[in-house]
Amino acid sequence: MKVLVKKLDKDVKIPSYAHDGDAGVDLYANQEIKVEQGEVALVPTGIKIAIPLGFEAQVRPKSGLALKNGITVLNTPGTIDAGYRGEVGVIVVNHGKEAFTIEKGKKIAQMVFNKIEKAELEEVEELDETSRNTGGFGSTGLE
Repeated sequence: MKVLVKKLDKDVKIPSYAHDGDAGVDLYANQEIKVEQGEVALVPTGIKIAIPLGFEAQVRPKSGLALKNGITVLNTPGTIDAGYRGEVGVIVVNHGKEAFTIEKGKKIAQMVFNKIEKAELEEVEELDETSRNTGGFGSTGLE
């Protein structure tokens, strides 16, 4: 699968895989942003992408930022549809104990590409029953 990438500034870092076998490419911040404790911010990446039809991109947190600083992607995973051609942005939230400064050019999230299936939705009067049926939200317990 080929994804076309357009840089919005000459010094923008293009997403890249850090290691062979990685599921996601790293996304880099294109500006410095200070995110106070509990605050939400939109981090621009300085890129636009063209994803082929039949695929999507998911923006996901970086585990190191989450563990060490409490910085995570708020709408995990954030979906980028094949038809979107605007700048890729990352919505972050600071769950940490102090303000965190996102530095320009540093990794802020990762992006994973997935093949998608288009569902055919059909309205029915009743659904089949299963062993789980309507059980949810902790119905299986913690043991």
